[in-house]
Amino acid sequence: MSQHSADPAPTSALATVADRRDWWRDAVIYQVYPRSFADSNGDGMGDLEGVRSRLPYLRDLGVDAVWLSPFYASPQADAGYDVADYRAVDPMFGNLLDADALIRDAHDLALRIIVDLVPNHSSDQHEWFKRALAEGPGSPLRERYHFRAGKGVDGELPPNDWESIFGGPAWTRVTEPDGTPGEWYLHLFAPEQPDFNWDHPAVGDEFRSILRFWLDMGVDGFRIDVAHGLVKADGLPDLGSHDQVKLLGNDVMPFFDQDGVHEVYRAWRIVLDEYAGDRIFVAEAWTPTIERTANYVRPDELHQAFNFQYLSTHWDAEELRSCVDRTLDAMRPVGAPATWVLSNHDVTRHATRFANPAGLGTQIRTAGDRELGLRRARAATLLMLALPGSAYLYQGEELGLPDVVDLPDEVRQDPAYFRGAGQDGFRDGCRVPIPWTRDGSSYGFGSGGSWLPQPSGWGELSVEAQSGVAGSTLELYRSALSVRSEQADLGAGDRVEWLKAPEGVLAFRRGAFVCTTNTGGEAATVPAHGRVLLASGEVTVTDDGEAKLPADTTVWWIAD
Repeated sequence: MSQHSADPAPTSALATVADRRDWWRDAVIYQVYPRSFADSNGDGMGDLEGVRSRLPYLRDLGVDAVWLSPFYASPQADAGYDVADYRAVDPMFGNLLDADALIRDAHDLALRIIVDLVPNHSSDQHEWFKRALAEGPGSPLRERYHFRAGKGVDGELPPNDWESIFGGPAWTRVTEPDGTPGEWYLHLFAPEQPDFNWDHPAVGDEFRSILRFWLDMGVDGFRIDVAHGLVKADGLPDLGSHDQVKLLGNDVMPFFDQDGVHEVYRAWRIVLDEYAGDRIFVAEAWTPTIERTANYVRPDELHQAFNFQYLSTHWDAEELRSCVDRTLDAMRPVGAPATWVLSNHDVTRHATRFANPAGLGTQIRTAGDRELGLRRARAATLLMLALPGSAYLYQGEELGLPDVVDLPDEVRQDPAYFRGAGQDGFRDGCRVPIPWTRDGSSYGFGSGGSWLPQPSGWGELSVEAQSGVAGSTLELYRSALSVRSEQADLGAGDRVEWLKAPEGVLAFRRGAFVCTTNTGGEAATVPAHGRVLLASGEVTVTDDGEAKLPADTTVWWIAD
């Protein structure tokens, strides 16, 4: 049963958020993974009250909005991305009154709240799915999912050759109420996550109702999980190949990035636009090209889409410039802002990715050169924050946190870890609870330990250890966000002016502002484009108007 909502947030509750139209075009949005952010009750698991208590920290960091990963009622087969009730808060995170208080407090601090929405699949404990199983073949509830008879003499083979992103077949056979082997159901992720059938009108009706429920609560937008996956190709055709996970992002698949998804989002946009407060949709859409990503952010659809092509780009000047150009060129015709992101809850933190050789992908199992990785991560962050559009930060990256690559097997919880031939299954490393203090139980995360073990040196990376320390990564982020908000030429926009630069160096101008990034392994001599606003490392400016830019360093300039 859903918990009862608090009264809808009055319009005045949104008035305390900075009243700025199109705020999302240049917003810096901070992702909170609730179970790993702050624990208020000492059970080792982060919760909504913990997030609420740390909102002033996020206000002072300088972000515009907070995106919360799922906190809905869930059996937690995939860390909450298996939702049993979309209108209830899981007890491990609190209740609806806690959600209401968090939203209201955030608005009072001029922070907006974006919540995760998981429309591709539900939990197998969702009431619809449980009834579909109990009622057996022919149940109308089965039409809201993808139930099919199997192939083979006795239906013993899956209906098609699709593979789960987490490994193994994308189909599970059910045992019918009479105890016999029966139909199969589709799950592109874990078996506990059956895919909805978006061709059924009841599914669309339900999710428009869910949107209204949370909009009435006062949320400022939704991040749409697996936004590219809702619609499947007619007839669910065989793909005809194995190791399908390796094809993701390279081809349009019969279960991903189908054109029919856009009708869903046009209907959702009509709902969203009925509400005041300039609220937004953000798509998690893995597509083969940035041009196809742009289809999701046409004027009558969604507002933003994550730029995974940028996240996957190597630390290389030529590759980065090419990705920036392709992104801006793709977004300009549809009038949408570019987005930039370096880390999230599904990939190895960029301080560790950049510590390793290029070409290892976005899930890496080795620590690499920690000093190199942090230096590059700091430089990459300043580069990202200088680009036109909106930027996303993942909790703890402002502390320079590395991935925890040496978690014991027995503590891992990523469902992909326990299934072969799918994703690497090492996402737990970026989900370790973040440190707030030098000492204490779980370094200030909570009073009762943490659901994933933290490294012994975590305290020296904590908020307490870095606050007020010149040159710390936390103070670099605070300064960068402050400068970004003050400089009229930063933030929104759709183009950069590239400047001549040595090999391995990126340089671009935006009005009176210039960003220079050295991705090479050696120091480079570059023009001094005015006064140094901020730098990720030591920069030496000479009397003859040149600057010595160390390897893996970014500097922001402003014309005098």
